[in-house]
Amino acid sequence: MWDKPQLLMWLANLLYALAALLFLYALLFVLINLPVFPVRQIQVSGDLHHITREQVQYIVRHELKGTFFTLNLDRTRKAFEKLPWARNVSIRRRWPDRLEIVLEEHQALARWGTTALVNTYGELFDAASNDTLPVLDGPQGASAEVSRGYLEIRDMLAPIDRRPMSISLSARRAWSIKLDDGTLVEVGRENVKARLGKFVAAYPRTLAVLNRDIEYVDLRYPNGFAVRVPDFKPGPVKKPGVPARPSPVAGQKKAA
Repeated sequence: MWDKPQLLMWLANLLYALAALLFLYALLFVLINLPVFPVRQIQVSGDLHHITREQVQYIVRHELKGTFFTLNLDRTRKAFEKLPWARNVSIRRRWPDRLEIVLEEHQALARWGTTALVNTYGELFDAASNDTLPVLDGPQGASAEVSRGYLEIRDMLAPIDRRPMSISLSARRAWSIKLDDGTLVEVGRENVKARLGKFVAAYPRTLAVLNRDIEYVDLRYPNGFAVRVPDFKPGPVKKPGVPARPSPVAGQKKAA
């Protein structure tokens, strides 16, 4: 090989090129890590109601490490996502020294049992809220399905001025609704919308005019529904040829 000048020339040029690349890399590394490229501006935006300025400042002071070029955006994003009310975080560099952070908060739709909150996307998240929220419950992984059901049921009940305060979906996919007046409505598994629609249509001329507290409504009947009135007292039953006498029994009874 040593007696081949052309090959030696090619090898020397290759070594020079590698050395130049290494030099440029080292120079670029030094320039990037110099404190002459600090992040001077941090812009945080979003429709924020629960994430506080103090929380943002804490993350900025303790998690934003590095210069404009070396700042780890993924690590910074994950730090903001740890905030209880943060649903989505977007971070961008803006030359020459600005960092733009866009925060999207969870919008609480309801409570999920006693363990979490549910946002408007049907996603569970752990946060504290003092707001009066409906309570949803269901099998594991069913939060999105129950949330959609809650919205549909809420809209269906609006014409009769009733609101669902709690909705439960059983493991057998049977729906139960607790109304704002305390009434428990058992809807069942099949024809949920049709059953609820019939109940809403009949409500103004039935339960609305009873002027009584309704404890329980069962919609799982093909041609109607059953109602339990806690203070209902049956009247005397008159038999042919026998004078009617007051009934000695008073208690709960289902009335169709």
